[in-house]
Order: sequence, then structure tokens, then C-alpha cells
Amino acid sequence: MHNPTVKAGALVAGLVLLAACGTNKTEAGAPGQANGCDTSKGTLILGLIAPLSGGQSSIGLGIRNSAQLAVEQANEKCTVKGYRLVLQPEDDTATPQIGIQAASKLAATDSVVGVIGTYNSSVAQSVQPVLAGKNIVQISPGNTNPSLTIGPDPAKPKRQFNNYFRTVTTDAYQGPYAAEYLVGKVGKKSIAIVTDGKTYGEGLATEFTKQARQLGARIVARETVSEKDTDFNGVLAKVKAAKPDAIYVGSEYPVAAPLSKQAGEAGLNVPVMGGDGIYDQKFIELGGRKGDLATSVGAPTETQPSAKEFVAAYNQKNYADGYGGFGAFSYDAANAIITSLANTLGPNGTWSESQRGALRDQVQSYKGSGATGDVAFDQYGDSTNKVLSVYGVDNGKWNVIQSGTFIGS
Repeated sequence: MHNPTVKAGALVAGLVLLAACGTNKTEAGAPGQANGCDTSKGTLILGLIAPLSGGQSSIGLGIRNSAQLAVEQANEKCTVKGYRLVLQPEDDTATPQIGIQAASKLAATDSVVGVIGTYNSSVAQSVQPVLAGKNIVQISPGNTNPSLTIGPDPAKPKRQFNNYFRTVTTDAYQGPYAAEYLVGKVGKKSIAIVTDGKTYGEGLATEFTKQARQLGARIVARETVSEKDTDFNGVLAKVKAAKPDAIYVGSEYPVAAPLSKQAGEAGLNVPVMGGDGIYDQKFIELGGRKGDLATSVGAPTETQPSAKEFVAAYNQKNYADGYGGFGAFSYDAANAIITSLANTLGPNGTWSESQRGALRDQVQSYKGSGATGDVAFDQYGDSTNKVLSVYGVDNGKWNVIQSGTFIGS
């Protein structure tokens, strides 16, 4: 997992890289050379939009560092012939309006080849049209709301933006997978739902509810809180009166953790379960209790043979912040863009905005072996990798309980 602090050295290094944008000069070696690579054609930018400050920065910093690692490795290997790559991270603070500003800034720069992000689905809804307007490839390592790719009606899927992709599976799988475990395996039959009203939380809770009911559970309460709330006693009083044997939270850890803590203090000795938005060490630090549960996309990074090299390389960098639950997905997203860029330009090509359509097509057909396993995209831009995991809190940390895929019932 990861710590909330930012390593000064990593930030300084990032600033040095950004300051070099627009020049062919390098700190060492002959002009137009970097690490023995020909960089005479200049610098190309890989943008990133994520929550780098605020309550969800613990996740965003792991996303940023993992993308930075991919960029540095590509430069060492001279992956994009004639060019040096830099990562330009933009902080969206998990806020849609700030996300629009970040996307507009990146979209105004001709040398931006693609963007990794966002983490929050609600931010993605605002960012998507901005990047699509400039035909800039966007690959999210964290968005899980299904409507971002297939539209609002799952019965009539229609791709929303042909430049948008994601390396994570969606809540159309994650919500039911959680219900299969909580209802089908653990046997919880009376469940209270609490959401924060945002795109991610509402969508996830809705998908969970559908499958839970199909498995015979009753939804005994459904309450909405604000993501800025800190006192949940009023809502918990209503929940307690409904006598649930579990609480499912559609939100991230800044809401779910204190809610779990206050539920325990109120005598609601039932597990709190959520999605990937609560699967973070911060959830435990902020009040998550033993027995609480979370689903998250993919299988545990540190246990996957496919992630061995990524984990070793990440740890060697000594980042203050761990890669967390989404770093490997960010790393794979960055490599999908970088590899597709190299294929688009070939050994002799020159970048211009007119290449963005060709780059998008390369990403659409991309197939690679990444830290998270096989990486590819379907006709809607969704990941073809549908693996999910259930985690439980015990001894002050998250422990994996099971990994698999939702197969329906």
C-alpha cells in the first residue's frame, strides 16, 4: 500500500523534466542525445490527470509515479525514435471543474500525445469531451462507471468517445461480484446502502443492488450523504433502525472510513463493504474496522507473476508513495500509449497533431502483456481483463480473500 506524503526528490525531478519541454538539450552527452538515444526531434508530452492533492491523493500519487516509471523506462530504451518523452501530471483534486481546467491545459499543447486519467468517474465525464475535441487518446487506470464507454443504457450500448479507453474493468462486473461474495458466499441478506450521490458511488451501488436482490437479499435502507460530510450519525440512526446485517457504501475511503468508525461507535457491529474506491490503506487509517470488505479491480499486484518486474522497478525508485491499487493499471496505460506512439511514428516519422487519429487506432488494436496481465481493449474501449478481487480488513491491513471474475447467476 502507500503513504500520503510526497517525495520531494521525485517532484523536483518531475519539474526538471517539464522545464526541458520544447528543447532538444539534455543534461549530459552530445546535443540531441539522451542516454545514447537520438532525441533530435524534440520532446513529446504524456499528460496525466489524477487527484494529486486532497483526500484521494494517496491513490493519485501512485498513479502518477507508475506512469513516470513507464516514461523513464521508455526513454532508456529509446522506444520512440528521435524523441524524448516527459510526463506532465495535472492535479484534478478529484473535482470535475478542476479536471476540465487540467484537460484544457493539456489539450492546448500540440506536443501532448495522450493522457492517462482520470481516476474518478465523475471527473472523467467532464474531461472526456475536452480531450475528444482534440482527438487526444485518453486511457483511464481507475474509471469504473460503465456509462463512460457504453452510454447510459446498457441494453443499447453505444460508444461515447472513440479516443477513450480504460485498463480497469467496470462496475457492471464489480458490483455484482461484490454481491456474489457478500450475499451468495457470506450469506448477508439484509443490506443497507449508503452512497455519496456521485457518478461512481451511485453506479456501483446500483449494480450491487441488482445482483444482491437477484440472490435473495433485501435492501432495507438506501441513504445518501455528501462527500464532504464528516458526521454520519443521523444517517446511521436510520440505518440502525432498519437492522441490516451489512452496509454497502458507494463512495471512496474519505467517506467510507469515518462512516464505518461511527457505525461501530453506534453499535452497528456489521461489516461495511465498498468497491475499489475504499481499497486503500487510508481507509483503515481513517477508521475502517476489522471485518470490513472491499472489491477492487484486478488481482493483488504483488502476487502476480506479470507484475514482478514492475514491482521491482517501482521499489528501486524509492518513491515515498506506493503504487497502491491502481499503479499497475497506470503503468500499463502509459505503456499502451507509448508503444502505440512508437508504432504510429515508426523509425522515421515526425509527430504532429494530425497523427492523433492514427495513434488512437493503434491503441484500439493494442495487445500487450502488462503488469496487470494481458492488456487489450474491446469495441467500446473497455479492458478485456475482467479479473476482480475481494479484500478484508484484519490486523490493520487489507488481506486478499479471493480473486476471480463475475460469471453471472
